[in-house]
Amino acid sequence: MILIDGKEAASKLKREIATEVAAMIDANIKAPHLVAVLVGDDPASQTYVASKEKASRAVGITSSVYRLPAKTTEKELLDLVDFLNNDDEVDGFIVQLPLPKHINVERVINRIDYRKDVDGFHPMNVGKMVLGQASLVSATPQGILYLLETYKIETKGKNIVVLGRSNIVGTPMSILLSRKAAMGDATVTLCHSRTENLSEITQKADIIIAAIGQPEFLKADMVKKEVVIIDVGMHRIVDEKTEKGYRLTGDVDFKEVAKKASYITPVPGGVGPMTIAALLKNTLLAAKKEIE
Repeated sequence: MILIDGKEAASKLKREIATEVAAMIDANIKAPHLVAVLVGDDPASQTYVASKEKASRAVGITSSVYRLPAKTTEKELLDLVDFLNNDDEVDGFIVQLPLPKHINVERVINRIDYRKDVDGFHPMNVGKMVLGQASLVSATPQGILYLLETYKIETKGKNIVVLGRSNIVGTPMSILLSRKAAMGDATVTLCHSRTENLSEITQKADIIIAAIGQPEFLKADMVKKEVVIIDVGMHRIVDEKTEKGYRLTGDVDFKEVAKKASYITPVPGGVGPMTIAALLKNTLLAAKKEIE
């Protein structure tokens, strides 16, 4: 079994980004500028945005954060989105999810200029991705493609099962892996909570992308030997045996599934670091005006 080191793969990608950013600055082109908008005080969101800030600075990307109170109205947030859309100093920005319940997420995402939508959530980017056109692709699926490429894991002709159909991970992941591309050409089955005889499907998979949102959902008896496992999940489980009183786990029963896998991502340290690296790559693409 080979452990897929997301931290090392992310470091490699970030070194490539840093080199390109340095070349831009040497050519008297301003450094890319990434903005994050954080509404409310969700601890996980605050931690994630802080990680993005740190990663941005490490590669030479300018980073700014707008921190808004939870009582911010939808109109106030949309006005800020309009401002960022029209600010030539800003190359890309994200509105961190989740948002407070009184704000319509769809309206906010649709308001973002798709050319600055480095999260890759805008319908224009999703549509372009489906058609195989140049677009800003959702960071987690893009990060997973980088991981597969880095570890030279073949996807062509493989039977791939994607667990979970979210618009952020599962659905775009299934499309990217099925289209005609270097990291594609796979036969993809998209499974979800209503899928019948799920184990029969997963047992035939060469590669499984687990993004179903349930801790340790994928068990060893659901996979075949030499399977490749990409675990997108991240859950905090109470564990009084640990110093912190909890442990982090994914959507895969890592301890048991790892015994059968040829490659597997750990949690943490697998997909997470690649998501942030892919976001930085999207910011670079946006700054270079490569998305029309």
